[in-house]
Amino acid sequence: MSTFEYAPAPESRAVADVRPSHGLFVGGEFRPAADGKVFKTVSPASEEVLSEVAWAGEADVDAAVAAARAAFPAWSALPGAERGKYLFRIARLVQERSRELAVLESLDNGKPIRESRDVDLPLVAAHFFYYAGWADKLRYAGFGDAPRPLGVAAQVIPWNFPLLMLAWKIAPALATGNTVVLKPAETTPLTALRFAEICAQAGLPAGVVNIVTGDGATGAALVAHDGVDKVAFTGSTGVGRAIARTVAGTRKKVTLELGGKAANIVFDDAPLDQAVEGIIDGIFFNQGHVCCAGSRLLVQESVAEELLDALRRRMATLRVGDPLDKNTDIGAINSAAQLARIEELAAAGEAEGAERWSPPCELPSSGYWFAPTLFTGVTQAHRVAREEIFGPVLSVLTFRTPDEAVAKANNTPYGLSAGIWTEKGSRILWMANRLRAGVVWSNTFNKFDPTSPFGGYRESGYGREGGRHGLEAYLDV
Repeated sequence: MSTFEYAPAPESRAVADVRPSHGLFVGGEFRPAADGKVFKTVSPASEEVLSEVAWAGEADVDAAVAAARAAFPAWSALPGAERGKYLFRIARLVQERSRELAVLESLDNGKPIRESRDVDLPLVAAHFFYYAGWADKLRYAGFGDAPRPLGVAAQVIPWNFPLLMLAWKIAPALATGNTVVLKPAETTPLTALRFAEICAQAGLPAGVVNIVTGDGATGAALVAHDGVDKVAFTGSTGVGRAIARTVAGTRKKVTLELGGKAANIVFDDAPLDQAVEGIIDGIFFNQGHVCCAGSRLLVQESVAEELLDALRRRMATLRVGDPLDKNTDIGAINSAAQLARIEELAAAGEAEGAERWSPPCELPSSGYWFAPTLFTGVTQAHRVAREEIFGPVLSVLTFRTPDEAVAKANNTPYGLSAGIWTEKGSRILWMANRLRAGVVWSNTFNKFDPTSPFGGYRESGYGREGGRHGLEAYLDV
């Protein structure tokens, strides 16, 4: 039987118009860093330098916080309906420029264009539309008759969903009357800076949104700044701990969305073909660069062999390569440092006795790449079953009873998400009540909606983003 071959279907990168240099966005204007420092952002698929970006120091953070503080009185005094108009305008501009933003995201981040185009960008617009609708209804949100904004929000976002994480944080902050200083990850600053252009295009008052780019030191200076009233962070658990120590004893309100090691649990009565697709989406979506990725597969013993055979067949069809090719399933790993982390943990899995398998896969010669990988023979003591790999690596464990599945699923320091696959609604509810996870999906995985809250327990952080719950983090209640 002949194999069906896909012809290349590349998206044009010309629509992204990547400029050779980018400044900081402070007080409604782009400006260089005070000391003139810059850093380079590269395409992880090719290691090509995309642009030079200003590197914000403490003086730049001071200026950005001062601009946000100066803009706060007028912005917070606007009627909610007027603030909502700006958010609606931003949402429409995101939709109008979605192709440009999707290409830029895939270039800078390495994710497949069909994910940035069909998942990230629609959700970005949806979050601004959703919170625009809340702007004049805050008194009905359940947080008192006259909830007040906090002031200046410092927001630090990761590199795995640069524009989507920006929307998760900026949209509720603006709807509730706060002003913002946001720092994107140093490896993915370009869509945040393009969003700054959209803010200017929407006529957003100067200083309401400020974007400072740089590394961890820039983020640390922002989090520690005395002029900040609220800190929102998405990223690693280690950095989250450091932020918690920094703000301890201050008046700052904090939300942390950190790491995860989610269990995707498949029972013997599950629709196995559907479950396989959910497993694939749960771990290989966005190269596994997902805090809530289903990186641990717990499968009932009686169907383990059948499920794994189907899973291997499906993994063999995944296409790894150019993120701008619309046929690509798995793009590039975001950075050399992250690739080294994935390789180190995968090697540890083999050294500890787990069986490693990847489908035949020809990786590009330049850039940062890792083949989709499956580990079987895994125990709960293996590092690949305990540590967040943040890459396209799935660890498989088995169970016999629902009680054993719950015990194994909860045997982790994290508590961000979980998935349950079974035809029995009663079992889904029984499991969901016992799983220590902030989000539990049933017969699906990685489904998000702006109306639904998201967040975790234990080392996965605290606080919720999205939905009505996401307003509370930005209100004095």
